[in-house]
Amino acid sequence: MKIIPVLDIRGGVAVHAIKGERQEYKPLKSVLGSSVNPFDIAMTFKRIGFTELYLADLDGITKRHPDLRLINQISGIKGFQIMVDAGVSDLESAEELLQNQVSKVVIGTETLCNTGFVEKAVCHFGSDHIIVSLDVKGGKLFGNYGFADLSEPFELINEFQKMGVEQLIVLDLTRVGSREGVDMPFLRRVLEDSNFEIFVGGGIRNLSDLIELKRIGVAGVLLATALHSGSITIDELERPGFTL
Repeated sequence: MKIIPVLDIRGGVAVHAIKGERQEYKPLKSVLGSSVNPFDIAMTFKRIGFTELYLADLDGITKRHPDLRLINQISGIKGFQIMVDAGVSDLESAEELLQNQVSKVVIGTETLCNTGFVEKAVCHFGSDHIIVSLDVKGGKLFGNYGFADLSEPFELINEFQKMGVEQLIVLDLTRVGSREGVDMPFLRRVLEDSNFEIFVGGGIRNLSDLIELKRIGVAGVLLATALHSGSITIDELERPGFTL
């Protein structure tokens, strides 16, 4: 199971995400280092041994103004792949990210206005460069989406499968930074009802959570609070069955 560190940025600074309440996000405090410079933090992850990074550009998600300079700087780190959620909702914006050396463009349902865009993106860029994030709060889709006829997560998941999506992030925003654990019943149903390579974000507390997620077939985990707080250590992540 792949372990992927998370870097949330806003206004050029790394911030600590808590329950999707973005107005409450504060500059990041981490046991891994004292800097809030996103590039410094990315380099720390690289030195530790991580090979991939999930970057959420909150200015891109909320204002449609991604920090392409910073994204390009981080994606230029050799031997380090980054997947980026910057609120992309059209092919031009996705192309711009990929031209900035991003390995995967994250299409989040929070900012998705038209499900047809997902199919176009997969066809245009290939399923290996597109990863969809199912953004939920309390088991319900989160965001100002324009597809009310597919308002239930599992209806939307079925559509994504038909579109050729191969990788799916299940991101529970109410659990991000909460240390409340993963919504296991919801996640198990996603795993049972789909053939995606599943990545999970939000609520992971400790090593036991990681072991259970691996046991039920999760392909990767996005780690933020547990990693920065030290409740999951780098030594624990070096056990057999996990890859950085």
